[in-house]
Amino acid sequence: MTHYPSDIAFTPTVKAIQASNGSRQAYRKMEESGGWRTTVTPDLQAFLSELDMFYLGTANADGQPYIQYRGGPAGFLRVIDDKTLGFADFGGNRQYITLGNLQDNPKAFLFLMDYENRRRIKVWGRARVVAGDDRLNSELADPTYPAQVERAIVFDVEAWDVNCPQHIHRRFPEDKFRGEIASLQQEIEPLKSRLGEG
Repeated sequence: MTHYPSDIAFTPTVKAIQASNGSRQAYRKMEESGGWRTTVTPDLQAFLSELDMFYLGTANADGQPYIQYRGGPAGFLRVIDDKTLGFADFGGNRQYITLGNLQDNPKAFLFLMDYENRRRIKVWGRARVVAGDDRLNSELADPTYPAQVERAIVFDVEAWDVNCPQHIHRRFPEDKFRGEIASLQQEIEPLKSRLGEG
């Protein structure tokens, strides 16, 4: 039986549901024409260089899923090589759910969202926690970002796919509009004064 990278998500049950709902033939063509990527391409690297947040999915030994928001400076999810991504893990609420999940079950998922441009990429793979590696921490850290690096998380890419932009609500980063908002507020203040609201 032929195995495709998308089999990581398209299980036999998923394929049966696709067949019963009429989408299996289109996905079969996708699989046979090359399908999902398994290495980091220049396009994916460029996408990551602009990303300042993503969602990390893990599951515990019982299969209970957990999603965690990760944020940092643009490009903090770094390409280590063509099969590996990594990021500096900063201090948080000290629940350590992700760390515990990865210790019991290395399967992980990255949901990469660019709300501004309505783009999303899904990445399947395995992740591991790397503690005490000063060289790796330094490689993944951004000296301009004030958070303390506690450890690194390294993600081995198994498959990734670009998802359609349908139903993505556009959102814009505050820093891109801070100056414009300040300018508009300066215009509004004299108008409020003239109307007696100032």
